[in-house]
Amino acid sequence: MKKAVTAAAKDTDAPSPAKMIDGRIKELGDWRGETLKRIRELIKEADPEVVEEWKWRGVPVWEHDGIICTGETYKAVVKMTFARGAALDDPAGLFNSSLDGNVRRAIDIPEGAKINEKALKALIGAAVALNASKAKKKPAKKQSA
Repeated sequence: MKKAVTAAAKDTDAPSPAKMIDGRIKELGDWRGETLKRIRELIKEADPEVVEEWKWRGVPVWEHDGIICTGETYKAVVKMTFARGAALDDPAGLFNSSLDGNVRRAIDIPEGAKINEKALKALIGAAVALNASKAKKKPAKKQSA
């Protein structure tokens, strides 16, 4: 009798999200790969406990108690989209894209742009803190009398 192969069993053969991100960086082979590599390093420096994921058919995602941000690559920019960016203070004015929404905010990084690393790490830290505060504030269920 043959055993059914579950989706979980199939997933063990798939490359890890970290390897998929490594592959994307290598595949790009240009300034976009270098920029993605650098923002990945900064994310890990800002939050050593970050979890890397690979979602939506090829988007690097960094999580800690929820999504912190994504790292999308386009022809003209590398875009960091912060899942709850609208709720974050951005004193350095890093957010320059997706400014009209009520939830997300993004940073478009074009070729040759200098990354304000200190401000970016502070923004990542604030996103982690926001996620952690939301995770802890799960409302207690009210009991009916």
